[in-house]
Parts: sequence; structure tokens; C-alpha cells
Amino acid sequence: MKYSYFPGCTLRNKAKDLDDYARACAEKLGFFLEELTDWQCCGGVYPLGADEIASKLPSVRALNAAKENGQDLVAVCSACYHVLKRVNDDMANVADIQTRANNYMALPEPYMGETKVLHYLEVLRDVVGFENLKKQVVNPLTGRKIGAYYGCLLLRPSSVMAFDDPENPTILEDFIRALGAEPVIYPYRNECCGGYISIKEKEQAAALCQRITESAAGFQADCLVTACPLCKYNLSNNSELPVVYFTELLAEALGIKEVQE
Repeated sequence: MKYSYFPGCTLRNKAKDLDDYARACAEKLGFFLEELTDWQCCGGVYPLGADEIASKLPSVRALNAAKENGQDLVAVCSACYHVLKRVNDDMANVADIQTRANNYMALPEPYMGETKVLHYLEVLRDVVGFENLKKQVVNPLTGRKIGAYYGCLLLRPSSVMAFDDPENPTILEDFIRALGAEPVIYPYRNECCGGYISIKEKEQAAALCQRITESAAGFQADCLVTACPLCKYNLSNNSELPVVYFTELLAEALGIKEVQE
């Protein structure tokens, strides 16, 4: 199975491990990520202005490129996934945005939201299957107690993202179980870490992070796992609790992490 792949800017530098392990593990599990050519930054933030078009165009280009490839579009970064999926929903359902974006881009055929946008975790759950993933684990993470940190971007708005139950998600916990570790359920796993205010409102962001990490530690978590580079940065800089990318755990369990280091 081949997918078009949108890595995003952060995975080129600060979140390189998230990207490297995603690619290596995909190949090990029998699916392939074909990076889009000439992709541009998605912006990292979904523009809320109803009349904002320009900042959505890079996402439209990526979505249309996947359509031309005849492939679903996969993202690993929570922010990229969030922006791509919401822009895709606009292109499928908002006539004004459809018209203006297509007029601006002058594509051979209008793009109308045809591409299916997937997070890497959805491929693991819905295509590979967690039971099949479990069978391919060679280095089970037995004895590890890991707290899933979802944050905001994977889950909300739930009507558009349709990733998991926004109030009681399970995909990361099921992923952790498949790797042989014990998932830690704690109250703040789907609450905001304050990532987007981490520069301007450092104290408020720090307080949000500490509430999350203290809650997880209180339920005996050894570490937190996330798919979001901004969340990892914010949580890691405001707590002593280790925070790792889910692809790092996956690579460790599949026995290929050492190859990447």
C-alpha cells in the first residue's frame, strides 16, 4: 500500500526523529510513504478567518497532488494533519472557498476535497491493525507505563477531524498496548498544553503543562507519548517527565530504532 506523504517543516529539523522513524516503521509494516514533491508549509495553524484563502493554498496544493497521485494523503505531525484535514473539509463543503481557491490556482481540474487525509496512527489502526502490529513486535515494551498525550489538534473539532472520541479517545492507548506496554489513563490527556502561547504567555503555558505532567506522573506514568512536535517541545521544557514521539516507541518495539541512531 502506498500513500502520498506530507512531512511538514518541523519534521525536517526539530522533529526529525518523528519523521525518520515513521518512514522506517512504515516500510517494516508493509506500507510506503511517498513524499510529495515541492510541498510547502501548511502554516501550522488553521486560519479561522472565513475570507482567508491565501494561507490555505499550500494545503490545497498538497491535497490536489495526492489526488493526482491517486493516493490517500498521510501526515504524522498533529498540526499538519489538523490543517490539511480542515482545509480539505472546506474544499469539499464551503462553496466560496472552493471557488476562490480553484480560481486562484487555475488547476486543470477543480479540486473539490476528493483526497482522504489520514494520520499515521489511523493507518496503524485501520489498515495495519493493532493486532497485526502486535504480532510484528520483536522488542515488547513490557513493564513500561506510558501516558498518551493527545492534546487538541488530533481531536477537535470532532465533527471534522473524526479521529477518535474527543472526550474519551483510545487510539494511543490501544497503540501502547500493541507494543507491550501499559497505557496510563489520566485526566488531562486530551487537554491543551498551551503550545500556541508558549512564547507570549510562558507562565500560563508552563502552568498548563505542569498540570498535565503532574497528573500523568500521579497515575504512575514513566513518560508521555505524543504525535505533536509543539506539544513535545512545550511539555519537555516545562516538566521533568520524559516526552517521546509515538514513532520512537514504534521503532523500538519493532527492533529498528538502533538503525536510525
